[in-house]
Amino acid sequence: MKFFEEYKKQILIILAFVLAVSALITMGRKSKSTFVENTLGLVITPLQDITSAVGGWFGDRISSLRDENDIYAENEELKARIELLEAENKRLLIYEEENKRLSNLLEISQRFPEHETTGTNIIGKDPGNWYDTFVIDKGTKDGISADMVLTAEGGVVGKITEVGYNYAKAESILDNRSSVSAMSLRTGDLGVVRGDYTLMDDGLCRMEYIDAESEIMKGDEIVTSHLSEIYPAGLTIGYVKEIITDTNGLTRYAIIEPQVDFKHLTTLLIITEEFETLKEDGE
Repeated sequence: MKFFEEYKKQILIILAFVLAVSALITMGRKSKSTFVENTLGLVITPLQDITSAVGGWFGDRISSLRDENDIYAENEELKARIELLEAENKRLLIYEEENKRLSNLLEISQRFPEHETTGTNIIGKDPGNWYDTFVIDKGTKDGISADMVLTAEGGVVGKITEVGYNYAKAESILDNRSSVSAMSLRTGDLGVVRGDYTLMDDGLCRMEYIDAESEIMKGDEIVTSHLSEIYPAGLTIGYVKEIITDTNGLTRYAIIEPQVDFKHLTTLLIITEEFETLKEDGE
């Protein structure tokens, strides 16, 4: 008994081997199973079922992992394609916007065929939401000089104040140092459009020195006047948003909403002729 307990595992292995060999030898010669074969079947069959079940589970798991890996790889590929398509779409939108801006500048230049013009891009600006002072990408090498007028879709932007070799600084009509001789297109009433710190945050400016008896009113279009020494006459500045009478009752001023979108300036048109020269030639 002690011997069996000590070598039980080896004995069972030998016994199973002998029974298996016996089964192979007698296979095909007997149509009826023996007691030993039936006993062995009772032991081996459940083990085979368990082995088959475990093997099937592992097979299914491996197949599932392969499917998951394939799906993950496919998803990553689809994500990469979507990112490429989104980048391409953004690039096309940028080109579309650029073409639109250039078309708008062409339309502006066609309104003033008597003036020589050139396009330019804004490459820098002072902090803040509005373009009151900014830098453009053309300078003396491009024939640009101070006091040349800047326009955009809608009308007047401002003027160039300082010029370098390949850049120029400019101020818009929103800047408090700006001053533009202006008039109401409807009535001919004159005034001066100036930038104002208190209005600039709202993208507005003011028209001063309006006669108390003038007929200017809300909604009137304000343009550059013939009295300007820098700006050609007839360029749109903006529209009257509100009329305010001074406390002395003798003069009035108007709040002007510029026609140009001073929050989203990018491409501008420079009138490259100095207006003083044009006035002298016309005299």
